[in-house]
Amino acid sequence: MIALPTGTRIWLVAGVTDMRRGFDGLAAQVQHTLAVDPFSGHVFLFRGRKGDRIKVLWWSGDGMCMFAKRLEQGYFVWPEAASGSVYLTAAQLSMLLEGIDWRRLIRTHKPTQV
Repeated sequence: MIALPTGTRIWLVAGVTDMRRGFDGLAAQVQHTLAVDPFSGHVFLFRGRKGDRIKVLWWSGDGMCMFAKRLEQGYFVWPEAASGSVYLTAAQLSMLLEGIDWRRLIRTHKPTQV
């Protein structure tokens, strides 16, 4: 995980996002849906329809960064709301990225030894 500057807010964008969107499409969604500046330095998370993929959009100060993750098993826990946003802490973000239910501290898939 990349260390985020102190004071960075982490916003989970409720609803489903078209995962074909790139930098510009996601930044436009932040502007129009949340009415927030995507160049604010805050982190914005988007989830795909099946729930196994997320994209993270973040302005690092000198460029826009986009990270993507796909879970091989399990899903990313997302709010039931169709629109809006939820603020996460850095600890909750870490749990979400690991496929752990950040609301109840339960893994969505129990890892097995190979």
